[in-house]
Amino acid sequence: MIDRVEGVALVTGGGRGIGAAIARELAAAGARVAVIARTPAQVETVARDVRGLALVGDVCDAARVEEGVEQVESALGPVTLLVNNAGAGGSARPSWECDPEEWWRVFEVNVRGAFLATRAVLPRMINRGQGRVVSIGSGAGYGAVRGVLPLGSCYGASKAALGRFTELLAVEAAPHGVSAFVVSPGYVRSELTESFPASSAWTSPDRTARLVRVLASGRADRLSGRYIHSEHDDVEDLIRRADEIAAKDLNSVRLRR
Repeated sequence: MIDRVEGVALVTGGGRGIGAAIARELAAAGARVAVIARTPAQVETVARDVRGLALVGDVCDAARVEEGVEQVESALGPVTLLVNNAGAGGSARPSWECDPEEWWRVFEVNVRGAFLATRAVLPRMINRGQGRVVSIGSGAGYGAVRGVLPLGSCYGASKAALGRFTELLAVEAAPHGVSAFVVSPGYVRSELTESFPASSAWTSPDRTARLVRVLASGRADRLSGRYIHSEHDDVEDLIRRADEIAAKDLNSVRLRR
């Protein structure tokens, strides 16, 4: 099925990589798209490609995020989809050798940035009784520790926090018609993963973009709060099994005994 996407999408970290792929996919699906990132040339290129809106700014800057949402809604209309894609990784140094500010900066981008963007759009979505938030997570938040360490203890910890925040958000926002999802993109070649072995099981960012397109369409809203992997999960199968997934609390990170 080729999904159409109505409304306005705001993609953070939309100047390159996964964010740029998502922006292009959503535009191809019919959405009006705005992208925000810190590098002007990158966001301007993507915005030009999607005939959308370029915003230059840091997702950790609360005032800029609020201003950016105002700009989007003034230029394109109400934001119906937020994609929290902006992310950062740390160094492979042990925690006790990391600079505290550098370590915390990863949390600032990966968690606080997603929270600020979500906080900026949620009241508007709630007032309209509809909306969707998709956060780009990572297997680093729940997978085997050794594969995570090249990006630092801060990265895996921050992605675990992002996943739990999104799951709790889904429950909070459900009575107001808003859905929230966490998506794992797999190993995607980027500046973040340049230290990974060339033989890694790389995944195209287009897989994540196509998954976000399905989530943006509304067909998967019954999966709100679930963790969906762009490579290992068949979203169409998950949609068919949504009742079972909810009943058995599947596609979630839990302590099993």
